Amino acid sequence: MTVTRPARLTGAALAAVLALVPFVWILRDLAALGSPEDLFRHWAGDRFRLGHVRSATTLLDPLLCLAAAGTALAALRSRHAAGALAATGAVTLAVRLPGLWTHGTGPLVTALAETALGAGLLLTALTGRRPPAGPDEPVPTRPRPGPAAAAGVLLAVAALVLLAREIDRATGLGLRLAVDRYTGGRSALGATLGVPPGWLAAVLVALHLTAAVSAFAAARHTRPLGLLAGGLLLGTGLAELARLARLHLHYDVVYVQAPELDVPALATALFCALAGAAVLALLAGRGAPDAAPAPRPAAATPPPPYPRPPGW
Repeated sequence: MTVTRPARLTGAALAAVLALVPFVWILRDLAALGSPEDLFRHWAGDRFRLGHVRSATTLLDPLLCLAAAGTALAALRSRHAAGALAATGAVTLAVRLPGLWTHGTGPLVTALAETALGAGLLLTALTGRRPPAGPDEPVPTRPRPGPAAAAGVLLAVAALVLLAREIDRATGLGLRLAVDRYTGGRSALGATLGVPPGWLAAVLVALHLTAAVSAFAAARHTRPLGLLAGGLLLGTGLAELARLARLHLHYDVVYVQAPELDVPALATALFCALAGAAVLALLAGRGAPDAAPAPRPAAATPPPPYPRPPGW
C-alpha cells in the first residue's frame, strides 16, 4: 500500500507539530537547569544537581521528538510512509495516555495535544493508503531475511529482558506502590511530563515484541517499526549506562554508604544499548527487491473441431 499525496502532507504537518511540542518543553528545561550537560545528566537519572528545580521532560521526550521529526521527513520524501506514520502515532498515543489523568493543567493540555496528534497520525496512515495504481508502480520493500531475523531475535530478547526486570521491580513493592508504578500517583511523581515507569515498560515490551514478530514475518512495515523500537532501545540503554557510571565512578558523588554495583542493571543496560544499535544497523539498509512476476504462458492452439467442417 502507498500513501496519497494529501495524506502525506497531512501526516508531515501532524508529525512536525508533534516534534515541536516536546521541543518547547526541552527549551524550558534547558533554561531552568542552566546547561545542556545538566539537562542530559537529568535525562540519564542524575538528581544531584537538580536541587529544588522540578524538570518537565525525560529522556523519552527528545527520543519522541527525533522520531516525529524523522516521520515528517519520511512523509514528505516517500509515498511509502504509512508504516512510519502509524508506528510513531501509535507509540505516542500509548505513552501519553497516562498524562490525561496524572498531570496538572499545563501538562494536561500537552498530553491532550500529543494524544490527539498521535491519533491523527494513526488515522492518517490508515485512511490515506491506496493500492498501487499499476503493476509498474513501486511498493514498500520487505526487509532482507537474514538481517530481519537477526533484528527480530534481538528485539524479542530485549522484550523478555525488560519484562523480567519489570516483574522483579514490581514484585518487590507493596500493592499501592505497584499500582502507582503503572497508573501514576504521588509515590511515582517525577518529571512533569514523565510517564509512569511501569506503564512505559509495558509499552516498550509491547513495541519490541510487535517489531520482533514483524521482523520474523518479513512484513513490509518492519523497517519503520523496527527502527523506532531500536532507537528507543538504544536511547534507554545509553541513559542507564550513563546513570550507573555517574553513580559508581564519579568521585564528587558522596554517600553515607557507597552503593553496591547493580550487576543485573548494568548487564541489562549494556545489552539494550548494543541490541538497539545492532537493530538500527540491520534494518537501516535497503530492503529486498520483490521477485519479478513469472511470464505468462503462451496461449495454446485450440484443437481442430470434430467432425471437421467441409474445406477444413
